[in-house]
Parts: sequence; C-alpha cells; structure tokens
Amino acid sequence: MKKVLFVCMGNICRSPAAEGVMQKMINDSGLSEKIYVDSAGTIGYHSGERADRRMIKHAKKRGYDLLSISRQFDHHRDFLEFDYIVAMDDINLADLKQMDETGQYAHKIFKMTDFCKKIKADIVPDPYYGGDQGFETVLDIVEDGCSGLLEKINKEL
Repeated sequence: MKKVLFVCMGNICRSPAAEGVMQKMINDSGLSEKIYVDSAGTIGYHSGERADRRMIKHAKKRGYDLLSISRQFDHHRDFLEFDYIVAMDDINLADLKQMDETGQYAHKIFKMTDFCKKIKADIVPDPYYGGDQGFETVLDIVEDGCSGLLEKINKEL
C-alpha cells in the first residue's frame, strides 16, 4: 500500500482539502485498497479541530467531503510511515526538511505543485485570511496536483 501525507501549517485549510480531493479520486478510481491518505500540520495549534468551515463549504460544492481532524506532523512516525509527504508551500517544505535532520527522508518530501500538469503555480497559497476566491484557488491547484500525483502512484502500483 502506498501512503500519502499532505502537510500545511495548521492542517485546517490546504492539507485537509488535498486529503479530501485525493481520497475522492482514489475512491473513484477503485484504488482505496492500494492508497492511503492523511494530512497534518507543521504546527499543532489547531490539533483536534475539523477543517475550516469555509474550506469545507467550498470543497462540498465540488463534491468533496473534508472529514479529517487536524493533527501535528510527527517526525518520528510520519517520515517512517508515509511514502509521499507533500508540502503545500515553500515554508512547509523547509520545515519538513529541517525536521529531517539527516536528510534520509528527502526522497519522500515533495511540494504539491510538483505534481501539477495544467496550473502553473509555485505554491498552494494559504487562503485563511482571504476571501472566497482564495479557497477556490486552493481547490483548483490541489485538484491538478492530486491528479498528477495519483497518475504517478498508479504507475508504481
């Protein structure tokens, strides 16, 4: 089984969106027995909370259920357990690389936009302090990135 972990800062907007989008794509492809997804934040400020209500609302409009509960990235467990650790932006990426003190997990760490095929973006921007369009932009980028990631994983199965 391939395991994918999406990571943003607080685990209430971008990474839960990626988890929900990817889970639906996996289910729709009949791959739920072969691919597992989860999400986490580099900080634990929102641990135990559901996704941001605005992110839930925008995702729901596109047919995605965001059911995850926020948790903090556990570098002792998550580096070992997951095959793909996918950061939403450069800061999350740098934080993950810093937690990987020896660099032994560098081959598992990616940025969401590494998998985008249609949208030219360097990061998945944090929509938390913005308006509705920010949440829509996140979903656009995440859909593209998840599609590319699923295509890559499918070739490995």
